[in-house]
Amino acid sequence: MSDKSYQIKENNQVMIQGGEKKVMKKILSVALSTAMAFSMFASVAFGDDALTSQQKFDILKEEGIFTGYPDGTAGLDKEMTRGEFAKVLVELLGLEPIQNKASFNDKNYAAGKWPAPYVEAVYAAGIMEGKNTTKMIFDFNGNITVQEMAKVLVTVQNLEIPSETNNNASNWAKGYVQAAINAGLINSSVNPLANANRTQLVEVAYAIYLAQNKPKVASYDVQEDGKVVEFTLANSEKVKVTLETPLKANVATEVKFTYNNYEYTESVTWVVTAATKIEGVSATNYKELTVNFDGEVDTATAENEDNYKVTGVTFESAKLSDDKRSVTLLVAENSANNLPQQKDAKLEINNVKNSDGSRTFKETITFRAVDTQLPEVTEVVGLGTKAFKVVFSEPVQANTAANISNYKIDGKAISGWVKFTYPNVAFITTDIAVGEHTLSVQGVTDFANFQVKPVDVQFNVAEDTTAPEVVSVKTKDLTKVEVEFNESVKSVDKVYHTSSSRTADKVEIKDNVVVLEFNGDKKLSLGENTIYLQGVKDYSDNSANREAKVTPVLDTTRPVVNDVKVEVEDNATVMTVEFSKDVNLDDIQKRDNFVLKNSKGEVVTDKGFNSGKPVNAPAYVVKDAKTYKNRVEIRSIGKLPAGTYTLEVANIRDTATIGNTMLPQTLTVEVTNSETLQVVRAWIDTTSSNDDLYIDVQFNRAVAVDGNGTALDINKYSYVTGSVYKVFPTKNAPQPSLRNAETVRITLPKKDISADELKGAELRVVNVADLNGNYLTTAQTPIADSVAIPVKSAKATAEDKVTVEFNGNITSVFSSDFYFGTLRGTAGEPKYNDGVTKVEFTLNGKFSDVTNLPLLTTVANPQSSDNLGHKIAKVDGLQITDGIAPKAIEARSVVGDVYVDIEFNEEINVYFTPDAFKVYVNGGEVKVKGATKASANVVRVELEQPFNPTIPGAQVSVPNNKNGKYIVDLEGNAPDTVYESIKY
Repeated sequence: MSDKSYQIKENNQVMIQGGEKKVMKKILSVALSTAMAFSMFASVAFGDDALTSQQKFDILKEEGIFTGYPDGTAGLDKEMTRGEFAKVLVELLGLEPIQNKASFNDKNYAAGKWPAPYVEAVYAAGIMEGKNTTKMIFDFNGNITVQEMAKVLVTVQNLEIPSETNNNASNWAKGYVQAAINAGLINSSVNPLANANRTQLVEVAYAIYLAQNKPKVASYDVQEDGKVVEFTLANSEKVKVTLETPLKANVATEVKFTYNNYEYTESVTWVVTAATKIEGVSATNYKELTVNFDGEVDTATAENEDNYKVTGVTFESAKLSDDKRSVTLLVAENSANNLPQQKDAKLEINNVKNSDGSRTFKETITFRAVDTQLPEVTEVVGLGTKAFKVVFSEPVQANTAANISNYKIDGKAISGWVKFTYPNVAFITTDIAVGEHTLSVQGVTDFANFQVKPVDVQFNVAEDTTAPEVVSVKTKDLTKVEVEFNESVKSVDKVYHTSSSRTADKVEIKDNVVVLEFNGDKKLSLGENTIYLQGVKDYSDNSANREAKVTPVLDTTRPVVNDVKVEVEDNATVMTVEFSKDVNLDDIQKRDNFVLKNSKGEVVTDKGFNSGKPVNAPAYVVKDAKTYKNRVEIRSIGKLPAGTYTLEVANIRDTATIGNTMLPQTLTVEVTNSETLQVVRAWIDTTSSNDDLYIDVQFNRAVAVDGNGTALDINKYSYVTGSVYKVFPTKNAPQPSLRNAETVRITLPKKDISADELKGAELRVVNVADLNGNYLTTAQTPIADSVAIPVKSAKATAEDKVTVEFNGNITSVFSSDFYFGTLRGTAGEPKYNDGVTKVEFTLNGKFSDVTNLPLLTTVANPQSSDNLGHKIAKVDGLQITDGIAPKAIEARSVVGDVYVDIEFNEEINVYFTPDAFKVYVNGGEVKVKGATKASANVVRVELEQPFNPTIPGAQVSVPNNKNGKYIVDLEGNAPDTVYESIKY
């Protein structure tokens, strides 16, 4: 090999197209570009780069620098020839190929051959001279080596050739290669003798391209829910762009930015597969509610109807669309159970996950159900010559869809019967001839009472002589099977699997799908099962026995806690633990599986918790006669103090045939003690004005006066007489006003409405909130014709104390107003909270029998009053209830000294928790095994081993009974502590 390869002409006297200045400019450009290229080549040409060689090739191909092979491949593993290198240099540097010229004597080299224009261009520019300048051989088909390229680079930059070298290049090239290594142009680990391949050519060409051109955008990544786009440029630099308006999912959007004085405009599409948000909720009829997501959601959680709530509405099912982006909620068939009509309502969505599990939706969306469309017949299908099927566009009322007189065929009445399948399918059984027919439908109404749009529908009837065939079969765990047939199924005589004794517990036909349930010892086996369906009959009465083989897919998903909700009910804090699926009853009733801790990490030891474990056994939530097996209620005894708690949940299995056990979870629980806003009472006041009458509405706490929850909007109030809702005349009426923080006054002109019309009616209040944003559940309360404040209750808390509750803010109490049987009392300071005032009276004597308490009465004209001056109502006789804790009379050992009986002064109930009951003998603790009722007023404590009761000082105690309520009377009253010496 000549040591003069790749000579650069220092004294370029040849005539070159464009003149000497242009040539020198090109040479300088080459020197600069190539230097930059190989400085990058040294660090990135052998894999140290963010972009792959293929990605770089694709960019260069788009720029026209590379064309690739005819088969479309880049050929990155192929070796690189000198002619290929010349062509790339011409394209990169913008040189003009020189046509019709052949300066070299290579075999097969001619002006008409493809390399010639490029070889002549680099030769004319002084970049490459050839392998043999004497014989004028360029060697365009020969391979180029790394050391040959190193010599070109070093010569272009006039680098000093070092005297000492440390590389394995050829002797003639050692100095050039070492100079390139020292300058950082090539990596010392590269073999200089190796032929350069097209991958290395791409790397060098790409680096030169970047040195001379604005780097293009190679890729982008959408981040932070469409708010940020990170662009990766062709030179591997990254640019983050924060958008003023977030991108819309799956919509192409132009994004403009400036970087290094270059302006970019790029089309960006945020490709979303998994849903990131709820796009909206809509209802075009009163039985279906559609929730739309911007991407796909998880089938299991999306189709759990318990994850959706509209007040007063029961959903029968939730159906996910085929594209997994929308859920249609079907309201139960009961005609009184419809979506709120033509007014704002709220849908609570909880625990619905997106398809990749990265997001769980928990939102409340406002919607308005408006039905303006007539129901239509969307499909009529002939089911042989004995029946046909009619499908409506929306849910329709069963009594109209099942009325045979509402259907006519070819203008004639039908003789037959109708089987209606809610929500919108009717099967009409009647004899019908083969051929084309016209169906007319009338009188079928939807739940807005719109009748079906009159239309004649053409449909075809063909003879059906074949019984239904099985199309598919699938299972859910080992208990549920769905068998799909190729046509509508009328009936099935018998279903079993494996043996005739394992019959299905439930068979439900839904058009062409038969849903089966096998419970208990009839459940499917883990291997392949054969489902036998006897007497599968279609609507042409074709019948056959069918078999379907299926291998169950076990449910192997662990349950997880999705949420913990906290509410206050009846002076108790109620925590509702929502699981991702139904959970095992035995597991949730084990108190050890739930541990409550305070903000300091200490276990809670009061308010119905012992060592953090609930005293009341957790239970399924039961609401509106429905048991929710995925929701567990933990109820305290008395309100927990407000604050942050943690609830540890563990060892809970789901209800799968082979139960899956949850992993332990620790949940944060915020207790605020905020109860739902309530209406305490409402009354008419006609005494304040000759022209107006007033309705005063008292809430249980201060109400909002602005925003969405304002109580000062007359449109939020209406009244009900009988079953008729009526709105107040608002034309001349001012907006409501406050009398005090929790009392609103509605002013109504007497000329527009009479007091007599309102007396006996009920006031209806909606969408009012308190100052903390807690909304009122839609409420109706009688409109009283008296302003007198009623006494709510009276409870004896001791033999000489009674607490009286009033439905109002009582500020002035006269003790002389009240009689407690024959006793009188002295009133303590009124304490007002949550719409109720409590006053404790200390009596001038004691009740003689706490199990038979007397009545509370008042004088004829009581003087006790509220903060508006309203007097309390006269009480003729109100039963004083028992709030007096039972008392232990004595404790004694019995039955071989393995039991200790504790006797009380009244009947009691006992709730055993091991840590609550303590027995000590001679200073040592005897372990307690259990505690039950031995009789109405006796608690029997069972010990693990006998003890010697003759030893003095034996004791039994329940030290934390007041908080734990392990021993209570029939009214739920608990003594503070139980501490008794044991008698023998």
